[in-house]
Amino acid sequence: MTSLAFENVRIEYGGRTAVAEFTDTVKPGEWLCIIGPNGAGKSSLLRAIAGVASHKGRILVDGSPLTARSSRRRAQLIAYVPQSPILPGGMTGREYVLLGRNPFVTHFGNETAHDHSMVNDVIERLDLSEFATRDVDTLSGGERQRLVIARAIAQEAPILLLDEPTSALDIGHQQQALELVDKLRREHGLTVVSAMHDLTLAGIYSDRLALMHAGHRVAHGVAEDVLRPETLGEFYGASVRVHREDDGTIVVVPHRVSGL
Repeated sequence: MTSLAFENVRIEYGGRTAVAEFTDTVKPGEWLCIIGPNGAGKSSLLRAIAGVASHKGRILVDGSPLTARSSRRRAQLIAYVPQSPILPGGMTGREYVLLGRNPFVTHFGNETAHDHSMVNDVIERLDLSEFATRDVDTLSGGERQRLVIARAIAQEAPILLLDEPTSALDIGHQQQALELVDKLRREHGLTVVSAMHDLTLAGIYSDRLALMHAGHRVAHGVAEDVLRPETLGEFYGASVRVHREDDGTIVVVPHRVSGL
Protein backbone atom coordinates (compact mmCIF):
# COMPACT_ATOMS: atom_id res chain seq x y z
CA MET A 1 0.00 0.00 0.00
CA THR A 2 1.38 3.34 -1.08
CA SER A 3 0.79 6.93 0.04
CA LEU A 4 1.02 10.06 -2.08
CA ALA A 5 1.72 13.53 -0.68
CA PHE A 6 1.86 17.04 -2.11
CA GLU A 7 3.89 19.77 -0.45
CA ASN A 8 3.26 23.27 -1.83
CA VAL A 9 3.06 22.03 -5.40
CA ARG A 10 3.03 24.87 -7.89
CA ILE A 11 2.74 24.54 -11.67
CA GLU A 12 3.26 27.36 -14.15
CA TYR A 13 3.05 27.59 -17.93
CA GLY A 14 4.76 30.59 -19.50
CA GLY A 15 4.31 32.69 -16.39
CA ARG A 16 0.67 31.67 -15.91
CA THR A 17 -0.10 29.83 -12.70
CA ALA A 18 -2.02 26.59 -13.34
CA VAL A 19 -1.75 25.22 -9.79
CA ALA A 20 -0.93 27.39 -6.78
CA GLU A 21 0.59 25.84 -3.66
CA PHE A 22 -1.38 22.58 -3.58
CA THR A 23 -0.84 20.60 -0.37
CA ASP A 24 -2.60 17.33 0.48
CA THR A 25 -1.94 13.73 1.50
CA VAL A 26 -3.64 10.74 -0.10
CA LYS A 27 -3.52 7.83 2.29
CA PRO A 28 -2.71 4.31 1.11
CA GLY A 29 -5.81 2.81 -0.51
CA GLU A 30 -7.66 6.14 -0.59
CA TRP A 31 -9.45 7.54 -3.67
CA LEU A 32 -9.12 11.31 -4.03
CA CYS A 33 -11.13 12.91 -6.81
CA ILE A 34 -10.18 16.37 -8.01
CA ILE A 35 -13.11 18.36 -9.37
CA GLY A 36 -13.52 21.88 -10.69
CA PRO A 37 -14.43 23.83 -13.81
CA ASN A 38 -12.36 23.85 -16.98
CA GLY A 39 -8.95 25.44 -16.42
CA ALA A 40 -9.00 24.84 -12.67
CA GLY A 41 -5.68 22.92 -12.69
CA LYS A 42 -6.95 19.35 -12.39
CA SER A 43 -5.12 17.87 -15.36
CA SER A 44 -1.97 19.86 -14.61
CA LEU A 45 -1.76 18.32 -11.16
CA LEU A 46 -2.13 14.79 -12.52
CA ARG A 47 0.45 15.48 -15.23
CA ALA A 48 2.90 16.62 -12.55
CA ILE A 49 2.44 13.38 -10.61
CA ALA A 50 2.95 11.40 -13.81
CA GLY A 51 6.16 13.31 -14.53
CA VAL A 52 5.01 14.97 -17.76
CA ALA A 53 4.64 18.49 -16.32
CA SER A 54 7.32 20.32 -14.35
CA HIS A 55 6.47 21.66 -10.93
CA LYS A 56 7.80 23.42 -7.87
CA GLY A 57 7.35 22.00 -4.40
CA ARG A 58 7.46 18.30 -3.69
CA ILE A 59 5.44 15.25 -4.66
CA LEU A 60 6.28 12.27 -2.47
CA VAL A 61 5.50 8.57 -2.63
CA ASP A 62 5.82 6.85 0.73
CA GLY A 63 7.78 9.87 1.96
CA SER A 64 10.36 9.95 -0.85
CA PRO A 65 10.35 12.61 -3.61
CA LEU A 66 9.27 11.32 -6.99
CA THR A 67 12.05 13.35 -8.60
CA ALA A 68 14.54 11.06 -6.90
CA ARG A 69 13.12 8.00 -8.70
CA SER A 70 14.24 6.79 -12.11
CA SER A 71 11.71 6.91 -14.94
CA ARG A 72 11.49 3.11 -14.85
CA ARG A 73 10.83 3.04 -11.11
CA ARG A 74 8.25 5.81 -11.46
CA ALA A 75 6.46 3.74 -14.11
CA GLN A 76 6.38 0.82 -11.70
CA LEU A 77 4.80 3.03 -9.04
CA ILE A 78 2.36 5.12 -11.07
CA ALA A 79 -0.06 4.26 -13.88
CA TYR A 80 -1.58 7.18 -15.75
CA VAL A 81 -4.69 7.49 -17.92
CA PRO A 82 -4.44 10.88 -19.68
CA GLN A 83 -7.42 12.93 -20.74
CA SER A 84 -6.59 12.73 -24.47
CA PRO A 85 -4.55 9.56 -24.98
CA ILE A 86 -2.72 8.92 -28.25
CA LEU A 87 -2.52 5.27 -29.19
CA PRO A 88 0.22 4.05 -31.55
CA GLY A 89 -1.09 2.53 -34.76
CA GLY A 90 -0.19 -0.82 -36.22
CA MET A 91 -0.93 -2.90 -33.14
CA THR A 92 -3.85 -4.89 -31.82
CA GLY A 93 -5.82 -4.04 -28.74
CA ARG A 94 -4.17 -6.84 -26.80
CA GLU A 95 -0.69 -5.71 -27.84
CA TYR A 96 -1.50 -2.23 -26.63
CA VAL A 97 -2.73 -3.42 -23.22
CA LEU A 98 0.42 -5.56 -22.94
CA LEU A 99 2.49 -2.34 -23.08
CA GLY A 100 1.36 -1.80 -19.51
CA ARG A 101 3.74 -4.56 -18.47
CA ASN A 102 6.81 -2.83 -19.97
CA PRO A 103 8.08 -1.36 -16.65
CA PHE A 104 8.54 -4.90 -15.36
CA VAL A 105 10.19 -6.46 -18.44
CA THR A 106 13.97 -6.66 -18.15
CA HIS A 107 16.21 -5.27 -20.87
CA PHE A 108 16.31 -7.69 -23.80
CA GLY A 109 13.76 -9.82 -21.94
CA ASN A 110 10.28 -10.99 -22.85
CA GLU A 111 6.94 -10.80 -21.10
CA THR A 112 6.38 -13.59 -18.59
CA ALA A 113 3.41 -15.90 -18.18
CA HIS A 114 2.24 -13.62 -15.38
CA ASP A 115 2.33 -10.61 -17.72
CA HIS A 116 0.16 -12.37 -20.30
CA SER A 117 -2.20 -13.71 -17.63
CA MET A 118 -2.67 -10.22 -16.15
CA VAL A 119 -3.46 -8.76 -19.57
CA ASN A 120 -5.93 -11.53 -20.38
CA ASP A 121 -7.68 -11.04 -17.05
CA VAL A 122 -8.05 -7.27 -17.50
CA ILE A 123 -9.31 -7.67 -21.06
CA GLU A 124 -11.94 -10.11 -19.87
CA ARG A 125 -13.01 -8.03 -16.86
CA LEU A 126 -13.44 -4.90 -18.98
CA ASP A 127 -15.31 -6.83 -21.69
CA LEU A 128 -12.66 -6.07 -24.33
CA SER A 129 -12.25 -9.50 -25.90
CA GLU A 130 -13.78 -8.42 -29.22
CA PHE A 131 -11.17 -5.67 -29.53
CA ALA A 132 -8.16 -7.78 -28.54
CA THR A 133 -7.34 -8.82 -32.11
CA ARG A 134 -8.46 -5.62 -33.86
CA ASP A 135 -6.09 -2.85 -34.90
CA VAL A 136 -6.44 0.07 -32.52
CA ASP A 137 -6.84 2.39 -35.53
CA THR A 138 -10.22 0.77 -36.28
CA LEU A 139 -11.69 1.47 -32.85
CA SER A 140 -13.99 4.29 -31.77
CA GLY A 141 -12.94 6.90 -29.23
CA GLY A 142 -14.81 5.16 -26.43
CA GLU A 143 -13.34 1.76 -27.34
CA ARG A 144 -9.83 3.21 -27.39
CA GLN A 145 -10.42 4.87 -24.01
CA ARG A 146 -11.37 1.50 -22.53
CA LEU A 147 -8.09 0.04 -23.80
CA VAL A 148 -6.16 2.90 -22.17
CA ILE A 149 -7.83 2.15 -18.84
CA ALA A 150 -7.07 -1.55 -19.33
CA ARG A 151 -3.41 -0.82 -20.01
CA ALA A 152 -3.14 1.26 -16.82
CA ILE A 153 -4.78 -1.46 -14.71
CA ALA A 154 -2.56 -4.14 -16.27
CA GLN A 155 0.44 -2.10 -15.13
CA GLU A 156 -0.32 -3.15 -11.52
CA ALA A 157 1.17 0.08 -10.17
CA PRO A 158 0.14 0.91 -6.59
CA ILE A 159 -0.91 4.44 -7.64
CA LEU A 160 -3.46 4.99 -10.41
CA LEU A 161 -4.07 8.40 -11.99
CA LEU A 162 -7.29 8.87 -13.97
CA ASP A 163 -7.84 12.09 -15.93
CA GLU A 164 -11.47 12.13 -17.10
CA PRO A 165 -11.34 8.35 -17.64
CA THR A 166 -15.01 7.92 -18.52
CA SER A 167 -15.71 11.03 -20.61
CA ALA A 168 -15.94 9.01 -23.85
CA LEU A 169 -17.77 6.03 -22.39
CA ASP A 170 -21.45 5.17 -22.29
CA ILE A 171 -23.06 4.82 -18.87
CA GLY A 172 -22.67 1.04 -18.76
CA HIS A 173 -18.95 1.07 -19.51
CA GLN A 174 -18.45 4.03 -17.16
CA GLN A 175 -19.82 1.95 -14.32
CA GLN A 176 -17.92 -1.16 -15.41
CA ALA A 177 -14.56 0.64 -15.46
CA LEU A 178 -15.05 2.52 -12.18
CA GLU A 179 -16.37 -0.57 -10.39
CA LEU A 180 -13.25 -2.51 -11.44
CA VAL A 181 -10.97 0.28 -10.22
CA ASP A 182 -12.86 0.39 -6.92
CA LYS A 183 -12.70 -3.39 -6.56
CA LEU A 184 -8.93 -3.41 -7.14
CA ARG A 185 -8.55 -0.55 -4.68
CA ARG A 186 -10.37 -2.44 -1.96
CA GLU A 187 -8.68 -5.78 -2.68
CA HIS A 188 -5.11 -4.55 -3.19
CA GLY A 189 -4.92 -1.15 -1.49
CA LEU A 190 -4.64 0.75 -4.78
CA THR A 191 -4.24 4.51 -4.23
CA VAL A 192 -6.31 6.45 -6.77
CA VAL A 193 -6.27 10.10 -7.82
CA SER A 194 -8.79 11.08 -10.48
CA ALA A 195 -10.07 14.21 -12.18
CA MET A 196 -13.73 14.06 -13.17
CA HIS A 197 -16.41 16.38 -14.48
CA ASP A 198 -19.30 14.10 -13.57
CA LEU A 199 -19.87 15.22 -9.99
CA THR A 200 -22.30 12.43 -9.12
CA LEU A 201 -19.82 9.73 -10.21
CA ALA A 202 -17.02 11.59 -8.41
CA GLY A 203 -19.02 11.53 -5.20
CA ILE A 204 -20.06 7.89 -5.55
CA TYR A 205 -16.62 6.37 -6.07
CA SER A 206 -14.16 8.63 -4.25
CA ASP A 207 -13.49 8.77 -0.54
CA ARG A 208 -12.78 12.48 -0.68
CA LEU A 209 -13.13 15.41 -3.06
CA ALA A 210 -10.84 18.36 -3.67
CA LEU A 211 -12.54 21.25 -5.48
CA MET A 212 -10.15 23.45 -7.45
CA HIS A 213 -10.79 26.85 -8.96
CA ALA A 214 -8.23 28.97 -10.85
CA GLY A 215 -5.41 26.79 -9.55
CA HIS A 216 -6.43 26.94 -5.88
CA ARG A 217 -8.03 24.27 -3.74
CA VAL A 218 -11.16 26.02 -2.50
CA ALA A 219 -12.97 23.13 -0.78
CA HIS A 220 -12.22 19.57 0.25
CA GLY A 221 -13.84 16.76 2.16
CA VAL A 222 -16.46 14.08 1.67
CA ALA A 223 -19.05 14.48 -1.08
CA GLU A 224 -21.79 15.67 1.26
CA ASP A 225 -19.61 18.54 2.45
CA VAL A 226 -18.28 19.64 -0.95
CA LEU A 227 -21.18 19.04 -3.32
CA ARG A 228 -23.44 21.81 -2.05
CA PRO A 229 -25.60 23.95 -4.34
CA GLU A 230 -24.11 27.19 -3.05
CA THR A 231 -20.53 25.93 -3.45
CA LEU A 232 -21.11 24.63 -6.97
CA GLY A 233 -22.93 27.81 -7.88
CA GLU A 234 -20.03 29.96 -6.70
CA PHE A 235 -17.21 28.09 -8.42
CA TYR A 236 -18.92 26.53 -11.45
CA GLY A 237 -21.41 29.31 -12.12
CA ALA A 238 -24.06 26.58 -12.31
CA SER A 239 -27.57 26.27 -10.96
CA VAL A 240 -27.99 22.77 -9.54
CA ARG A 241 -30.07 20.73 -7.15
CA VAL A 242 -28.30 18.29 -4.84
CA HIS A 243 -30.15 15.24 -3.54
CA ARG A 244 -29.07 12.77 -0.88
CA GLU A 245 -30.34 9.26 -1.59
CA ASP A 246 -31.32 6.83 1.18
CA ASP A 247 -27.99 5.00 0.76
CA GLY A 248 -26.06 8.25 1.19
CA THR A 249 -25.33 8.82 -2.49
CA ILE A 250 -25.10 12.50 -3.40
CA VAL A 251 -26.73 13.27 -6.75
CA VAL A 252 -26.09 16.56 -8.54
CA VAL A 253 -28.78 17.56 -11.02
CA PRO A 254 -28.62 20.67 -13.26
CA HIS A 255 -31.49 23.02 -12.56
CA ARG A 256 -32.87 24.99 -15.47
CA VAL A 257 -32.96 28.70 -14.84
CA SER A 258 -36.11 30.17 -16.33
CA GLY A 259 -35.71 33.16 -18.62
CA LEU A 260 -32.19 32.25 -19.77
